[in-house]
Amino acid sequence: MSNKNKTIQVKNSDYLAQDTLITLSDKSHVSFIENKIIHQDIFDALPHLPENFVDLLFIDPPYNLTKSYQSHTFKEMTSAEYEKWFEAWFVPLLKILKPTASVYVCCDWKTSVSVYKIISQHLKIKNRITWEREKGRGAYTNWKNCHEDIWFATVSDHYYFNAEAVKMLRKVLAPYKTIHNQPKDWFIDNNNQPYRLTYPSNLWTDITIPFWSMPENTDHPTQKPEKLLAKIILASTRENDFVFDPFLGSGTTAVTAKKLNRKYCGIEINQTYCHYTLKRLEMAETDKKIQGYENGVFLERNTSFSKLKKLFTPTGV
Repeated sequence: MSNKNKTIQVKNSDYLAQDTLITLSDKSHVSFIENKIIHQDIFDALPHLPENFVDLLFIDPPYNLTKSYQSHTFKEMTSAEYEKWFEAWFVPLLKILKPTASVYVCCDWKTSVSVYKIISQHLKIKNRITWEREKGRGAYTNWKNCHEDIWFATVSDHYYFNAEAVKMLRKVLAPYKTIHNQPKDWFIDNNNQPYRLTYPSNLWTDITIPFWSMPENTDHPTQKPEKLLAKIILASTRENDFVFDPFLGSGTTAVTAKKLNRKYCGIEINQTYCHYTLKRLEMAETDKKIQGYENGVFLERNTSFSKLKKLFTPTGV
């Protein structure tokens, strides 16, 4: 293995650190699950979750594809069967939401319609985010699939959203000037390149899928990047708000929430993935960095302030 490979590994000794792994057998208080990982099947845990405590619910369920997750395999269903399975856990999960909560649900192009159909019956749809995946295999008989969707919904019309917290630093293609010949909302870096802080849209092209040279990478087959979660958490929560993920996987939601000073909890059935999460949470005690998010702003894909040789500090940072 290359010494540049930063993929997180779990050793047998890591399995001893299980103090934050819990299972639920009775109705639980929020304090019992706060900043904990529930190692359990979602259907077994659901009846015991507290009510009305979550500010942000992030859901990244298995898409309707046959895929192996360590010792568990999700098998493709018909669209009708997938909708029935999705609804069976999604509707009971709604009890955990505060009246002001936001919900983000991940899906691919095939499941997007089914997901919308169900969540629109119970929540207020606010937007559909489409994000470009950097990875993806080529196809000879179809278009290469390089994007995924995230439905953004809320419990009510009274919800928190902070666009200022998720601005992106972009190159300026048309650097307009004021009547005094001064930059209009842009600046010049050391390479004489103009940049501007822009408000976020629902099209995300700046996300890098975790790969072997990134410290957050694990062998989870559908791991979401911390940068993606950071955008959602910063936009839809305040510090100390509660973030919940019912399909936690290798822990990206919990780890990013911790780095951004939010409370968290998640459910994960696979023990190995739970221990990836524990290890990443331990790493987050001393390393708060989120790749692609620096000095309070998001950067375009594969860039950093050191590469930009920046000459400014964003207002308020």
